[in-house]
Amino acid sequence: MCGAPQVTVIGGGLAGCEAAWQAAELGIRVVLYEMKPIRFSPAHEMTQLGELVCSNSFRSNHVDTAAGLLKQEMRLLGSLIMQVAENSAVPAGTALAVDRRHFAAQVTSAIESHPLITIHRQEIKQLPNSDNGPVVLAAGPLLTGELAEALRTLTGSEHLAFYDAIAPVVDAESLDYTVVYRKSRWDDTGVGDYLNCPMNQEQYHHFITLLQQAKSVPLHTFEDPRYFEGCLPVEVMCARGSETLRYGPLKPVGLAHPITGVLPHAVVQLRPENRAGTMYNLVGFQTKLTYGEQQRVFRTIPGLEQAVFLRLGSIHRNTFVCAPRVLQKTLQCEQASHLFIAGQLSGIEGYIESAAMGLIAGINAGRMSLGKRLVSPPPATAHGALISHLTTSDPAHFQPSNINFGLFPPLPGRKVRKKIRGQLRAELALAQIRDWRKELHIETASSVNPQNGKSSR
Repeated sequence: MCGAPQVTVIGGGLAGCEAAWQAAELGIRVVLYEMKPIRFSPAHEMTQLGELVCSNSFRSNHVDTAAGLLKQEMRLLGSLIMQVAENSAVPAGTALAVDRRHFAAQVTSAIESHPLITIHRQEIKQLPNSDNGPVVLAAGPLLTGELAEALRTLTGSEHLAFYDAIAPVVDAESLDYTVVYRKSRWDDTGVGDYLNCPMNQEQYHHFITLLQQAKSVPLHTFEDPRYFEGCLPVEVMCARGSETLRYGPLKPVGLAHPITGVLPHAVVQLRPENRAGTMYNLVGFQTKLTYGEQQRVFRTIPGLEQAVFLRLGSIHRNTFVCAPRVLQKTLQCEQASHLFIAGQLSGIEGYIESAAMGLIAGINAGRMSLGKRLVSPPPATAHGALISHLTTSDPAHFQPSNINFGLFPPLPGRKVRKKIRGQLRAELALAQIRDWRKELHIETASSVNPQNGKSSR
């Protein structure tokens, strides 16, 4: 290969490999930089590209689920990661799970075999300037050192987080509105922005007992167990005393019932997670409890007995930008239009979500190189819903998220029964993604030979 690269990709994870593939499939020369094996992050051990760390599951394959819909959209857009995942699949019921080593080997083979992609095994410590053409930064959630400092300098230190404290999010339609009531703590003039789950003394102490006994996820060896005092896990606060939460995030002061006037013993507040009010965040409930324990314990909160959890809580080392302040809908960085940010660094969670944002970043980096207008997928698609989360969320409360139907705009027309809601969302989204694909002239998905990883296009 001769001549300067037209697109530079930093990071050989799922997002970086997907971005490199998409740009190369547009006929653009790509240079992909991967620091392994020169240097490994604390979570990685394989030399191959596309290494899966925490799980081998890409979650549901059913198209009427948000995760399944996102994967189907990616298939229609010619995703490398989806093709390799299917070539590497292992039995997992209705989920898509893969053989990790086979998956990484195929991703590596596909990238190495592409005639327009060159891989450099070296660590990049500074962000390339615009003279080198479009850049996709997909360095992953464990980004540290000089490159992290360069990103912090570019975006502003207040727009880069190094610790990820996430509270659970519930589907608004799954709440019991005979129990919860709307009121803000000090708002005496209006109905208030918060929903409140009131507890009497018996309910509170039952909840505290369950919380004290619940199982937590152990920390990774590279995670610091010292938490920020202003963002403690709910179970850590609980361990300091049975009344600690009642004087913290569950304090009832100012939250007397608007009709009965009764002041509860404790109150769990729910804050809107999006403008449409389709999902609510459990305020102060960042947690290291296992997913199963979160659902078991938190469903004892009055009004949440039938709660559908769209996102479960977590606390872990995770670098990400404050996307609503930093990113445009094209995934360009506001502070440097030649720079695209993809993967978990952009402010999403999950393997498939990371690859999906790599796909969009790669398409746009390639289009920028070709002098074409940049694009963003329709909001009613899974890709569009993720980008809407990144770019329209409240910056003051922004946290990474997996794909879920709570991120989508409300379905048009009359209220739809829950049983068929996912199916209708999928039909609408897939029709829009097919039209968008035609607009981008993505006629067919490239296929990857499972033996050697080469594109058959």
